[in-house]
Amino acid sequence: MSRRTLFAFLGALVVSTLLLPGLAEAGRRGRWELLGQTNVTDRLDHDRIVVTAAQGTFRSIKLTVLDHAVQFREVKLHFGNGGSQTVALRDRIRAGGESRVIDVEGAGDRVIQSIELTYDAQTLGGKTARVRVFGKN
Repeated sequence: MSRRTLFAFLGALVVSTLLLPGLAEAGRRGRWELLGQTNVTDRLDHDRIVVTAAQGTFRSIKLTVLDHAVQFREVKLHFGNGGSQTVALRDRIRAGGESRVIDVEGAGDRVIQSIELTYDAQTLGGKTARVRVFGKN
């Protein structure tokens, strides 16, 4: 390998090492990221999803429902800084459907720690519905 080729290779390696983390973060921005999920039944009327997989702040969230419809009453976001945001949802989301996009209030220090859901599950007979919450930067 010639000296010129070696320097070109090392230069490309340094540039890629410096740029790739930023490109990966930029690629994540603007995409929906799964924050957590829970199974709901008609035996309970609320659940709490602890957000552990995703780190960072989110500008908006949405809920998706699988298997059976769920009538939501309220969504409460709990933030790492001790604050919270309550959103009256009042939507019946059918199986395979999703909620409207919910804007997260506040500035950059609003890391979502947990999400509290209040609902009326429409899953008679011991059936369950899966609820997933997604966040977007």
